[in-house]
Amino acid sequence: MTTTRRSLLAGAAFAASFALSPAFAQAPTEIELFFPVPVDGQLARDMAALLKEFNEKNPSIKATPVYTGSYDETLIKTRAAMKAGKPPAAVIMSANFLLDLKIEGEIQSMDALIKADGKNNDQFMGQFFDALHGNAVLDRQVYGVPFHNSTPLLYVNTDHLKEAGLDPDKLPANWEELVATAKKLTKRDGDRVTRWGMMMPSNYDYGGWILQALTHSNGGQWFNAEYGGEVYYDTPSMLGALTFWSDLVAKHKVHPAGVQAGGAVSGAFLSGQASMMLLSTGSLTHIRNNAKFPYKVAFVPKNVRNEVPIGGASLVIPTGVEGERRKAAWTLINWMTSPEKSGWWSRATGYFAPNKAAYDTPEMKEFIAKNPDAGIAVSQLAFAKPWFATYKTVPVRKAIEDELAAVLSAKKTPKEALVAAQKQADEIMRPYVEQTALKLPTN
Repeated sequence: MTTTRRSLLAGAAFAASFALSPAFAQAPTEIELFFPVPVDGQLARDMAALLKEFNEKNPSIKATPVYTGSYDETLIKTRAAMKAGKPPAAVIMSANFLLDLKIEGEIQSMDALIKADGKNNDQFMGQFFDALHGNAVLDRQVYGVPFHNSTPLLYVNTDHLKEAGLDPDKLPANWEELVATAKKLTKRDGDRVTRWGMMMPSNYDYGGWILQALTHSNGGQWFNAEYGGEVYYDTPSMLGALTFWSDLVAKHKVHPAGVQAGGAVSGAFLSGQASMMLLSTGSLTHIRNNAKFPYKVAFVPKNVRNEVPIGGASLVIPTGVEGERRKAAWTLINWMTSPEKSGWWSRATGYFAPNKAAYDTPEMKEFIAKNPDAGIAVSQLAFAKPWFATYKTVPVRKAIEDELAAVLSAKKTPKEALVAAQKQADEIMRPYVEQTALKLPTN
């Protein structure tokens, strides 16, 4: 054997050992998942546990959870990452941001990925509750996969009901009963209120959602669900809803004045300083784990009808995510929204499971049997409508939330506030309206 041949064989043997060595195995595809924590509880810890399991079961992918704050902050950070040319592979995005993201070309349709799995869009979306489709399917294309979703619920301290001589099995079902109950539950020491009968969050993001729930309950429509350039702020049904909230504060004096953050509302309820509250079902596990008293949950009380908006978030893939990262993101999205993981996340957090088959699993059946409160939001889905979504969703939403704050602080009347909010929202949406609905043929 010549020196040259020995060298070649040695080189081949080295190359073979190099390829077989675990140390030099193909590196996993690394992806990031941006995720918000919009409600109370241990969602960040739960998300870390969820992705740890995913990585163990999918060694060809390494998914890293990146906490991004509130829904609004998640939107800002996602857009910043895209602008920097480093979009995350997947994002848990507020479900009502998807329309604006689509208009701006910032998220991608998942139709091709669904087709590659041998399904059509109807078959894919058929696994999720119908009420969620409006915030996920846009122009008949799938832009988001429902992950954790919510409806607002009425939470009631039943010890307080008994103390006030009320029936804990008969929770307020309409606005009249809500006011009457809140009056009996509110406690005063002279001019000082020691316990509020009712509280609702009115901070950014939360306030708009709760006011939309009251508007729907009052027979109204918050926005044009078929077109992203119209909101109906200055309408009778919305005036009634905002007046109802204002009256709880100023007329009936059963609700504290000023802006109330979601955490402050749940804190007041848990400490016994508030007897009833409207809050997301996403806080249900937090309340269940921390309440030192018996409580019940119920549908949002109606004035004209039972109807609430969907809340929560969907999984999206930003524009610019391609190749192996896109495939890895799709694998992660499908795994996270499977019946088993959808049910696990629901039990951990309180959000209802968007995948209908989650409720057929033995774990979920056992959980619902032990915790019937977890089934109320699911029952309310029969009366749920899409969440408000327009062009420039966040500033259009903040236009009404600023006015809501002014009303709850007695700085404006409901009518003055709605006129101002409508004017500002119309101005924000004007560029889109002029390029779409007002873009007419010239001849």
